[in-house]
Amino acid sequence: MIKLKIKELREEKKISYRQLEILSNVSKAMICDIEKGKRNPTIGTLEKIAKGLRVSIHDLIEEI
Repeated sequence: MIKLKIKELREEKKISYRQLEILSNVSKAMICDIEKGKRNPTIGTLEKIAKGLRVSIHDLIEEI
């Protein structure tokens, strides 16, 4: 699931919500909601988060 993959990569890289907000230009609230499964990200949002995490979008959507 995308939400688990984002959280896994963010924690693995020791990036806080605030840091990812700055790196990706996606709000901290949006990132939190995605990780909690409250919101589904658009492709554009996934691209921004992937860029912030320095991974490919494929890394976010592949199965865990």
